[in-house]
Parts: sequence; structure tokens; C-alpha cells
Amino acid sequence: MLNPWRLRLLHQLHLLGTVRAVADATHLSPSSVSQQLSTLETEARTQLFERVGRRIRLTPAGVTLADHAAQILDRIAAAEADIADLHSEPTGVVRLSAFTSAFHGIVVPAVAALTEEYPRISVQLTEAEPQVSRGALQRGEVDVAICADFPDAPVPPDADLARLPLTGDRVVLVTARDTVTGERSGRVDLTTLAGEPWAFEHPGAHLADLAERLCRRAGFTPRAVARFESHGTLLSHVEAGLSITLLPLLAVHDRYAVRTLDLVDPPRRDIHLVARRTTLDRAAVRIVVEALRAQARSA
Repeated sequence: MLNPWRLRLLHQLHLLGTVRAVADATHLSPSSVSQQLSTLETEARTQLFERVGRRIRLTPAGVTLADHAAQILDRIAAAEADIADLHSEPTGVVRLSAFTSAFHGIVVPAVAALTEEYPRISVQLTEAEPQVSRGALQRGEVDVAICADFPDAPVPPDADLARLPLTGDRVVLVTARDTVTGERSGRVDLTTLAGEPWAFEHPGAHLADLAERLCRRAGFTPRAVARFESHGTLLSHVEAGLSITLLPLLAVHDRYAVRTLDLVDPPRRDIHLVARRTTLDRAAVRIVVEALRAQARSA
């Protein structure tokens, strides 16, 4: 009989590549992970691993079993939730990952409403960039992720993941309310803002890469005077008149004294939910997904 816990370790080894990475992800020692994988190989009665130098890699049989592992684990979780639901209201833990700007307008209101209506559903939240969320979803670390992409940089489809539309928003120029920068009537042409001081998130962040890409497309390299970890500190810097920035409208919180100005031909990002197809069989997951979609429609 194959042990579900050891199947999870096998699946993570397939995704992460090394025993040490699996140990770090599961808070176990590498020797404990190796021992559990060796026991799984005995249970499977076939060779699952082969040694390459000091590392191990999956044999074809190991890859085949790892591919099945995520679906097996999801089905076990769905069965446990369905049994619990037979005699009570929907219950269980749903792990949700979302990028920063989705929290204010979508995630927090949806989870607050769920807490009132379904007190036995617990939503565990993680803030993460879309690419990080997708990786966590594939590794089975979260159940649902809110992700976003742009038409010029679409995310390739994954047969194991279901993608459900949520909403969309456009990229805008953000300035202090009393700043006179560029064109103030109609739409703003980025080419007129080449000499302005700019603020962004750190390089590699989803929105920072987008903003700088748009500036270069307009023919200039932006003069970045500040880099921030969060939208709050970035917007405070803009509010003080020290910089301007580009953000999707959803990321601009109304508690900051800033103004948003439409761009000529503004890019629009597609915001969507992503979940493993088998995870959507769980009643608690379906309820959370519907609450998020309802909140996005009303936002």
C-alpha cells in the first residue's frame, strides 16, 4: 500500500529537484526525507530513483508515480471533505495565495464575508507574486491562487491547472494630487515623461518589470530614484511629490493623496483564479472560489 505522506515527498522531489530542497520545504532533515523515499520505493516494488553523483533523480517509473501523486493527494483531501460535509456545513482549510494589489479589493472583503456565512471554513492567506503562487500551486502548497498576466507576456497553459476568469484592470500613471507632470487633459503619452523621477518595486517584481518595460517601449530608460518592497511605501513616496509611477488601477489605494491618469493605449492585465482541477472537487474550495469571483464582479 502506497503511503500518502511519502507520495507527497516524491511529488515535491519531482518539482524541486533535490532531497535538500524537499527537506527545507517540509521542515525535515535530508536523512529523514531519504529514508521515507527509500521506504516508498520498497512499497512500490520497483526502482523509483537512480543516483547521479551525489544526487538522486527519478527513474521513468518514479516520474510516472510522481505525476499521479498530486491527483491522488487531492482526491484524498476531497474525499475527507465530502465525508465531513455529509453531516455538517462545509468545513476545512483552504490555502489561498494572491498578489499584493488583489488583497484590498478582492481577497479581504471576500474572506470577511465567508467568515460570517461559513464559520467552519478556514482560509489561510499568503501574499506572493503570481509566478511564486503558480509554483506553490504546482507543489501542492496552496489550493487556489490569484494570478495576473498581460497580453504581451502570457503564462503558458498547464493541463493540470484550471484557470477561471476573475476581473481585469488597466495600467495608469500615478502622481501626487498637486503635481503638474506631463499632459493633464485627455490621455498621457509616456514619451513626455522621460525626464521625471520614477519609483518602482524592486527589480524582478511583477509590476516593476511591467512599468520599466513600458517606459523603454516609449523610448527612454526611467530614472528610478526609489525602490520599495510594498505598494504602500511606494504610494507614500509618490504622494509626497518625490516621484511618479505606473501601477494597475487595483493597486492604487484611495487612502493616499495621489491622482491617476490614463495612458495613451493603456495595457490591461488579466486577473484570474488558478487551481488544480482535482482540488475544485472539494466543497470548501468551490465556496471560496465563488466568493472571490462574486467580490471581483462587485468591486
